[in-house]
Amino acid sequence: MLDFLRLLMPKEERFFDLFNRHANAIVAGSVALRALLDVGDDFQKNFQTVLDREHDADDVTREVLTTIRRTFITPFDRDGIQDLTNAMDDAIDQMQKTAKTIMLFEVRAFTPQMKDMADNIVQCARLVQEAVPLLKSISQEATRLSAITEKITKLEGAADEMHDRGLKELFKQQNGANSIAFFVGHEIYDHLEKCVDRFDDVANEIQSIVIDHV
Repeated sequence: MLDFLRLLMPKEERFFDLFNRHANAIVAGSVALRALLDVGDDFQKNFQTVLDREHDADDVTREVLTTIRRTFITPFDRDGIQDLTNAMDDAIDQMQKTAKTIMLFEVRAFTPQMKDMADNIVQCARLVQEAVPLLKSISQEATRLSAITEKITKLEGAADEMHDRGLKELFKQQNGANSIAFFVGHEIYDHLEKCVDRFDDVANEIQSIVIDHV
């Protein structure tokens, strides 16, 4: 009877498949957001890609929550699974907000600092993509996972510095003559910074899972 019940249980490996799908959507969204800042002929296509990948991530999030309810034995703490999933979803949600802000204000020119911050977003997304498969073997991969989360935290710190330098330079350029341009630039910088902040949240959730299981 016990064996029969086990057959009815969703395989716990499914969570790792879902994490991988989520991470893949995040990477694709980040790459499209970075490409958006280069404007070009694919501007509208890149914008739509960000939206589409955010919808994909939402689908994964719903599937994770459903799977948690139907699974008796999870690979690690249920709260940890949910918190990590929500943090990953917040990251791509913020990318979508950034893309929508760009479209709302019809921004078609971006500073070097904005592009550098978008580069950091892509790097963070790829690090998350590298990290999530390692959660399947937390004890063996704890050191590597911690190193990845540290890299994300350093990228977040670097993005904060880019934000401050870029905003200061933008203020000097406008010199009070174009308050609307400064406001719009401030909004873009703020959204880009929040994207990296959300990835730092993902890193913190991963590190929390590592600490709880080592």
